[in-house]
Amino acid sequence: MRVLLVEDHAKLATTVAAGLRREGMAVDVAFDGNDALSHAAGASYDVVVLDRDLPVVHGDEVCRILIGDGCTSRVLMLTASGTVADRVEGLSLGADDYLAKPFAFAELVARIRALARRPTRVLPPVLAHGDLSLDTGRRIADRANRPLALNPKEFGVLEHLLAAHGRVVTAEELLEAVWDEMTDPFTKTVKVTISRLRAKLGDPPIIETVASGYRI
Repeated sequence: MRVLLVEDHAKLATTVAAGLRREGMAVDVAFDGNDALSHAAGASYDVVVLDRDLPVVHGDEVCRILIGDGCTSRVLMLTASGTVADRVEGLSLGADDYLAKPFAFAELVARIRALARRPTRVLPPVLAHGDLSLDTGRRIADRANRPLALNPKEFGVLEHLLAAHGRVVTAEELLEAVWDEMTDPFTKTVKVTISRLRAKLGDPPIIETVASGYRI
């Protein structure tokens, strides 16, 4: 899952981003509204966590522009004001959810994951192929009832491949979906992660390499 966190308070942004990465999410950070729009134009995000009170371009305007441009990312708006009127106004701008500050980190994680399960194409909470099962909500996977000890990137790659339903997924697409902007685009990390996944999944092989990428 790839998330854009838009928060002008640098310390809070750094802390929240680090926590979301520990939860297995790929996180890019923008510190003002203009930076947020630049990120959204250059990458595809499952969820945009958008602070409402942003400098340069206000969060309300960022939300309007994203929705107006046909952005398919789910928008979770954050604000220091939690009144009913503010929540209604934020949702009326096109935001999918609204969370008042201060918030419990566990709730933020739960809301992001809930939004990510509501993409333009609806995915079931459990993805399966043969004897392989991946529970996206509980973040667990097993094959033939054998638990798989997957790290966050391995889980993300497997989730993306299963969600593709047999479609070939390129290394570039996996890098875009599972890793963040700090990753070297010429890295071999996707190939290495696929190799580790294959070893953990065992036989018979379930991930196929084709000329243009990988598929289940």
